[in-house]
Amino acid sequence: MSSPAIPHPGAVDGLALALVASSNAPLLLLEADLSITAASACFCHTFQIDPSSVPGAQFSVLGSGEWDVPQLRSLLRATASGAANIDAYEMDLRRPGRENRRLVLNARKLDYGQPDHVRLLLTVADITDARIAEKLKDDLLREKAILLQELQHRVANSLQIIASVLMMSATRATSDETRGHLHEAHHRVMSIAAVQKHLAPQRLGDVALRSYFEGLCDSIGASMIRDHNLVSLKAAADDSAVGADISVSLGLIVTELVINALKHAFPGQSKGTIKVDYRSHGSEWTLMVSDDGIGMPTEPISGRPGLGTSIVEALANQLNAKVRVADGEPGTMVSISHP
Repeated sequence: MSSPAIPHPGAVDGLALALVASSNAPLLLLEADLSITAASACFCHTFQIDPSSVPGAQFSVLGSGEWDVPQLRSLLRATASGAANIDAYEMDLRRPGRENRRLVLNARKLDYGQPDHVRLLLTVADITDARIAEKLKDDLLREKAILLQELQHRVANSLQIIASVLMMSATRATSDETRGHLHEAHHRVMSIAAVQKHLAPQRLGDVALRSYFEGLCDSIGASMIRDHNLVSLKAAADDSAVGADISVSLGLIVTELVINALKHAFPGQSKGTIKVDYRSHGSEWTLMVSDDGIGMPTEPISGRPGLGTSIVEALANQLNAKVRVADGEPGTMVSISHP
């Protein structure tokens, strides 16, 4: 079998020159000694170089000599010898009286099938504007993060002030009914404050529920459990993570159900435990809040559901989930399930 014919170097040179000349990208065709065989019109236009001064000139004297960078020159020579390739080499092009430009260069040795006939193809991309836009975006994101942090700080302070005012008003109220309503409002504010506190450090993206629920329950327990020797609050979850909007609803549901258990499950000096648990499998998930307290009432309670129950139902509807209340034998189990 005969070996494949090797194209004549002159024919290959002609093709390479035509490709470089017709390119819409900044290209240079270099000899092994780094003299320039051809430059694309785009290269000359982009870097404001007289096209007539390019052919045969040394790469180092292009323009006013601004391309004569020792490291780049060494890399080009190593590429010509076959020892290396230039891949995404970045450099600043510094020209007197002109704005510096950030460039990315790539170079490849062209294989003609003849070791003594070496050509280099050098491509140049100007990424200055892209880097400026990237820096501007980073600065805006940083400014947004600072403003968001300040907003969260102000919201947290406002919630604490409102909660304190409600509690002071409750202690001064002479009517049991008024005092009860003020305590109820205080619990609502504290539930929102607890969720806000643990979502504030979260960045954009998903929220890991295990650490979220653990921190949330620690916060609720610290502010609402008077005697930790009597009542304990525990949280457990798998490795699930959800979007921030979903985590807000889940956090508010947990807070409402825990507050409800603290109010009703352990009257007097009763001891017990409240557990929060979250498990998911694919799109199915179940959030359960259970206690080992006195359990559900033996007789139906007449009248409209309480505020906490209405809030949990509304939040579950937003999540397309169902609420189920069952006897925990002992205690009560409330599950919110997304089928």
